[in-house]
Amino acid sequence: MSPQAALALTEDRRRCTGESHQALCALLEDDGQPLSVPAARRPEQALLETAVFLSCCKIGGVCEHPLGIVQVRPDEDQLALRLANEPYVIYYWAEFLLPRLNDYDEFSSPQDRIIGVPGLRYRRERGGICLYRPGMPASILLTGFNPRWWDRVVDRLAPDYALLQPKSNWTPEERAAYAAAAASPCEPPSIYSPLLRRIRTTAGPGPVNGTDAWHAVGGDVRLETTDGPRCPDLIRLLGNGPTGLGWGVEHKRCTCLCDHTHADVGCTIDFREPTTGRSVYYSNAKWGRTLDDRRRERIAELNREAFV
Repeated sequence: MSPQAALALTEDRRRCTGESHQALCALLEDDGQPLSVPAARRPEQALLETAVFLSCCKIGGVCEHPLGIVQVRPDEDQLALRLANEPYVIYYWAEFLLPRLNDYDEFSSPQDRIIGVPGLRYRRERGGICLYRPGMPASILLTGFNPRWWDRVVDRLAPDYALLQPKSNWTPEERAAYAAAAASPCEPPSIYSPLLRRIRTTAGPGPVNGTDAWHAVGGDVRLETTDGPRCPDLIRLLGNGPTGLGWGVEHKRCTCLCDHTHADVGCTIDFREPTTGRSVYYSNAKWGRTLDDRRRERIAELNREAFV
């Protein structure tokens, strides 16, 4: 196989995950087919990825990489995420993921009793921080930063947040929250887990990218980027391309100046997810943010405050 042909076979997966061509070459088969993105094999893995994705969407547009994720390495039994090598990104991940009790009344929903990801624990492993749920065959490995940063952030958060990390087993409140989430029709893993495994798909060419997702009225899904990719690229990568999810386009209003033009700004695409039949309403706000001196000063400030 020629180098040019090999590059073409890894192109779409590289765009979805940020993996290097050199790393993916070893996965190429002799059949000449483009590389796909593997799905989580176990339901527990897909549920963990869904919970992590939805929690980290609260981070907003903090850097060039959506959710602070530089690269995804998807495997059927584990997901490895390389995060931006910035202390403030690690702080946000720990703050939004690590579970703690919420001071709600006894009549509140079980999912409202836990802030963060119910049952989530972490341990140091060679190469990074492993997120897992005790007794479940699911894990996410965080890499790309000094693991001591994670420990320092947790030490900062623990006195104020009463984190549940020291408890090796699930608390009753976490069990109830997990059961409610697993039974909820509002957060289907068949949508959110594949999106996390393809999170680089939502990155635009600009220096600041934000990606958010949440369930809309009626159980459908809203997916939003602040400065996302060109619509044709997103449609190919999530549709029927080699890395795609088979999402069909039911309506599109595009201002990318790529296939047709409109007078206003912003793009919207209404996808239909075939597994659940739900709509995924996508919008690209096109804020056009830049990495100016004010943002650089803010990043430096956030990095200083991450361990204080």
